[in-house]
Amino acid sequence: MKETYTPKIEVRKGSIATIRVDAVVNPANSFGYMGGGVAGVLKEVGGQEIEDEAVEHAPIQVGEAVATTPGLLVCKKVIHAPTMHNPGELTDTHKVGCAVEAALELAEKEKCRNVAIPGMGTGVGGLDKKEAAKAMIGKIKGKRFEYVQTIILIDVDDDMVEAFEEALGHE
Repeated sequence: MKETYTPKIEVRKGSIATIRVDAVVNPANSFGYMGGGVAGVLKEVGGQEIEDEAVEHAPIQVGEAVATTPGLLVCKKVIHAPTMHNPGELTDTHKVGCAVEAALELAEKEKCRNVAIPGMGTGVGGLDKKEAAKAMIGKIKGKRFEYVQTIILIDVDDDMVEAFEEALGHE
């Protein structure tokens, strides 16, 4: 039986598009289109090929995830985990939890050591940042992995970073 570990959880303020990790998570839609929010930034920095490859995998259901090229990003891959079916639709904590779980399962399968995850569902998805942070951390805490050692919760938004810290119990 393989040994498993509880990953370290870090909170950082910064851009997911410039972090050096094995994988970054894109809160996607089922079609793979990367229009706005985190997806738009990842496509802008990493290039159109990320979206093109994600669209090839579509439809990607909420609760599933796919890995694509990082394009010009400094990470090794982008994990697309839908928090909504249609682009621009509202989401909820259940869908965000499913997306986080699917992203981490795929990160483990892809043998990623470190994964960066932004606030999920809080942009066009319309979810309250504190609710999103609680849902995300609820799916991360207590998980054990063979490969994933560090999960970095990263966002450029001060309120999202604060929500992550609060949900983790940091004051």
